[in-house]
Amino acid sequence: MVIPPTTTLVEANTTNMNDNIKAIWNKAASSHVQAETSWQTKENFMNRFAELIIEECCSQLYDRGQFSDGDWAKYRIRKHFGLEK
Repeated sequence: MVIPPTTTLVEANTTNMNDNIKAIWNKAASSHVQAETSWQTKENFMNRFAELIIEECCSQLYDRGQFSDGDWAKYRIRKHFGLEK
């Protein structure tokens, strides 16, 4: 039995990588924090954009219950990129 991946930021029928990146870019642009300097604002945006890409990748892993291979892979990916402590 194949368990479908969870709902993602990007519509399931979107297959064009550029569309996927644009959707994530737009989400990051609408959710990052304005800072005192333009560099801090850019850094906030870049961090949010990277976080959303990582989460999008993790959302493509199948979740088959607690402590599944998918959960372990998500944890390792998030830890590798500093999203898990």
